[in-house]
Amino acid sequence: MSTSSLRSFEYLEGLPGTTFNKLYKQPSTALAIFRRMLPHLAKSYVMALLYISHPMPVTDLEAWVRPDGRRERDNAVNLLERLHILAAVTNPGKPRGYGLTNPFAASLRLALTGGGGHKSFGVPSDNSIEDVVSVAELDEFARRQWEGVLGYMVGSTGIDLASEGVTLSHSVKTLLEMGRLVEVRGKKVEITQDGFAFILQEVNAQVWTILVLYLQNAEALNMDEVDVLSFLFMLGSLELGIPYSKANLTPTQTQMLEDLGDFGIIHQPSPTSNRFYPTRLATTLTSDAGGLRSSSLASSADSGGFIVIETNYRVYAYTSSNLQIAILQLFTRLGTRYPNMVAGKITRESIRRAVGMGITSNQIVSYLTTHAHPQMAKKQPVLPATVVDQIRLWQLEGDRMKATVGFLFKDFNTQAEFEAPCRYAEEIGVLVWKHEGQRKFFVTRHEQVANYLRNKSGKGG
Repeated sequence: MSTSSLRSFEYLEGLPGTTFNKLYKQPSTALAIFRRMLPHLAKSYVMALLYISHPMPVTDLEAWVRPDGRRERDNAVNLLERLHILAAVTNPGKPRGYGLTNPFAASLRLALTGGGGHKSFGVPSDNSIEDVVSVAELDEFARRQWEGVLGYMVGSTGIDLASEGVTLSHSVKTLLEMGRLVEVRGKKVEITQDGFAFILQEVNAQVWTILVLYLQNAEALNMDEVDVLSFLFMLGSLELGIPYSKANLTPTQTQMLEDLGDFGIIHQPSPTSNRFYPTRLATTLTSDAGGLRSSSLASSADSGGFIVIETNYRVYAYTSSNLQIAILQLFTRLGTRYPNMVAGKITRESIRRAVGMGITSNQIVSYLTTHAHPQMAKKQPVLPATVVDQIRLWQLEGDRMKATVGFLFKDFNTQAEFEAPCRYAEEIGVLVWKHEGQRKFFVTRHEQVANYLRNKSGKGG
């Protein structure tokens, strides 16, 4: 699962079943979740069960996977259950089986075969209008607005990032602060650890991070959560460059158009217009395609990077982008700037300053590796080992403990009771720590381990 899928999945996982039932009434939502959030094995299970009217026995479902694929099978089934797509069915006198839930199955069939008057994939507007917005104009609008958001986040470096005249609304700034991506101290805006992690993500993941923050505050904005989610999934199914009518949108979705326009996700020719255009940020929400074609951050990654680092900690960045330079200055002491290059040095003070803002050494190393110049990328390792080690040592001077969020399992009666679930947790990759003498183990996720213990208990040990 990609980073952007994971971010949206974590939010969806916490929703109640009644919300899923409402969401899955829209074929566009069912198709988007099927396309974007399910691994290949889970998709295979869904397609196999989609046109079967009776539950499939668990033994038959398990027989499709080789014994060495048990971990992938359990992960796929568990994921489908948490998304309320698959449900266990138990009937007297019949073996336990699995079946797809409704309305997910009905909506997915409708999305795949077409038909119906649901209009969940948007209603195209009249193309004969005079002021048609081209794809190039939409890309430029999305790039300008999105880089305006990123520029505001890294504005604490003192570099002028408002050269293109992007003015963020109060609601956008409030959302970034509520999401702890930035901290506002007086009139100064400082990026946080979460904010720098946000900068490191690819554009689709960044967009989903913002949208999840928007969703989490939907109730405070007097918006219907289901309407918001349905509209976001619908946007991912729209076609770039095509205008769509506002006529069939709910009041909540109409209100969203203005907010999403601030992020460059939606473009409206005018506030009173009866149509809107999805930008590339919107149409790639449920795909793996890049969200921005002309972004300075995206272009640097596509071209192979722009940063050169020497073993003496000198840094050379071949870029003229104010945004890239501002990000680099968060953890580098820049000294010289040329039309197409800046030079500086990574120092103890610059790393300590970044750590003080919550940025970690691993994030800094990840950013430098991702944006390394093609000549550096030919080497293994990409970054000089002395530089990487020193960056981490500078952080360790004031940070000697790492916290991991998770769940502790304890109070097992026998050693055998302890070893079986502990071994299972290790197999599925969630085990962090164990103590055989005290019969305790710690995991990052508990759902699959808990299901394993329940199933084992139901079988009589």
